[in-house]
Amino acid sequence: MALLQIAEPGQSSLPHQHRLAVGIDLGTTNSLVATVRSGEAVTLPDHEGRHLLPSVVRYVSEDEVVVGAAAREYASSDAYNTIVSVKRLMGRGIKDVAAFGEVLPYEFEEDQGGMPFIKTIAGAKSPVEVSADILKVLVQRAEESLKGDLVGAVITVPAYFDDAQRQATKDAATLANINVLRLLSEPTAAAVAYGLDQKDEGVILVYDLGGGTFDVSVLRLTKGVFEVLATGGDSALGGDDFDRALAEWLAAQTGAATAMTAALSRQLMEQAREAKEQLTAEDNACINLQIDGKEVSVDVSKTQFDELISVLVDKTVRACKRVIRDAGLSLDDVQDIVMVGGSTRVPLVRERVAALFGRPLHVDIDPDRVVAIGAAIQADVLAGNKPDSEMLLLDVIPLSLGLETMGGLVEKVIHRNTSIPVARAQEFTTFQDGQTAMAVHILQGERELVEDCRSLARFVLQGIPPMVAGAAKIRVTFQVDADGLLNVEAKELSTGIESSIQVKPSYGLSDGQIADMLKASYSSAEEDKEKRFLREQKVDADRLISALEQAIVIDGQALLTADERKELESEIDLLKEVKAGSEAREIELGVERLAKVSDEFASRRMDLNIQRALQGHSIQEIEEIT
Repeated sequence: MALLQIAEPGQSSLPHQHRLAVGIDLGTTNSLVATVRSGEAVTLPDHEGRHLLPSVVRYVSEDEVVVGAAAREYASSDAYNTIVSVKRLMGRGIKDVAAFGEVLPYEFEEDQGGMPFIKTIAGAKSPVEVSADILKVLVQRAEESLKGDLVGAVITVPAYFDDAQRQATKDAATLANINVLRLLSEPTAAAVAYGLDQKDEGVILVYDLGGGTFDVSVLRLTKGVFEVLATGGDSALGGDDFDRALAEWLAAQTGAATAMTAALSRQLMEQAREAKEQLTAEDNACINLQIDGKEVSVDVSKTQFDELISVLVDKTVRACKRVIRDAGLSLDDVQDIVMVGGSTRVPLVRERVAALFGRPLHVDIDPDRVVAIGAAIQADVLAGNKPDSEMLLLDVIPLSLGLETMGGLVEKVIHRNTSIPVARAQEFTTFQDGQTAMAVHILQGERELVEDCRSLARFVLQGIPPMVAGAAKIRVTFQVDADGLLNVEAKELSTGIESSIQVKPSYGLSDGQIADMLKASYSSAEEDKEKRFLREQKVDADRLISALEQAIVIDGQALLTADERKELESEIDLLKEVKAGSEAREIELGVERLAKVSDEFASRRMDLNIQRALQGHSIQEIEEIT
């Protein structure tokens, strides 16, 4: 009888054979898949030798889906069924996509969670499903090229993607039946591809301008450890916007703006993209358009194109300055500038970035392939093919995470630009006597008050033993994994009762909103500090008033004379009146005054409680207890 020899997917039965793992750059305009062969990371071509897979999906019918260059050919003629730049929709809400205008000329419908679904001939398709169709083609290419099943993949995402956008990417991979070894930030992958991990130390800026997203990250390398010090960018800015600026200029020059259709809009975008690529190497480009059955020719110069995109390029330069400031560095501290993304081929982009830093840029590796190559190197390590590798990649979270405390205040548990993966715990307590449940409200943002931050999720911890206010100990743990996804757990320490939640909102913040939140946190810092101080004093006042009113009901008749009770109640009313105002210092003084007036009553209550505890016990029993 013969025995079957069984191996795990992606792992040969031969003990020392290479495990099959890939890196995937799921891009806005183009996507790639790469792997490590004979010690070298390479991108994998399709049957026709093309390495780039256009991130375009066309739905022909319920049973027929076309992905890549063949789909892109129908971007103008079948605009509503041909989905481009779907990455811009990942993790976004239906209201967010309206801001993209004619760049994404689709018909949308909304599901219950707020995710935008695109109406196609094959039915409504979510951005997750469209991305999964792209991933399926890349995985099929890899398995055919490598002649085996994959053990997993590292998939790259913009460093500025929030948890909703990262989760949407993971969901797409799940639909495509991919084992995700890790989500890796694109700039970090690029630094690995350039071999900068071979240096002893240094500060690296990665400028990543793709088709639809822009990321800039500052990384510090120390003895093989990459740490992202700060990130910034805009997930709705890229080469598509260069194309759009030129397309709008073309529409104005030809009069096409008055007769715009979805098909004509796509035609203008395609012609603008081709002209942009031509102007990378030449001073002039000729554009031919079909408008109302007539052929129209327009000449555009490199100078004219530079003027059209100058404002957009300047936005990226300002983002570089801002991120360097966030990292606590100066321009002179940056030793290496890595240029990533196909849009960095635009001469004006390289000129402005080189002028900012006053030094040469790293442009040696094909900017379209560099991210996928870095992801493949990391996938090779995570698959176990390099057990001796000491490479360590530390990404960061873009905005602080915290929870709501009494008075509508935000207590930050993990601060922005903290390296991930990370776990942080903080202990909280109850506000009222006998409290048996606690509502946990998770927030994201830099401001001090709940109403100024973004709500992520809520859950309730039940079963807290009834105790006096402040006696219970509830430990709340925030855990952000290597993919930037958040889990929150609350645990009552005396009983071990716990509750938890995985934060998975249906859509996330745009980078414009993130930038606005950061800007508001800086400009409102002093005002927020004053508001927080006021709220804290009101919480202290409420706590003292509540405790005293309960104490008077329980022990007031036994321990207070009529005049003492009247004085104490008068002081409580006075603090209530002061608390209704907006002068934090007056409330603070009122709390101190009431605490002083009630000291004698508190002392009598303590003595009485000790007497109650000792009643009925002999001295011998007390000695045995102690």
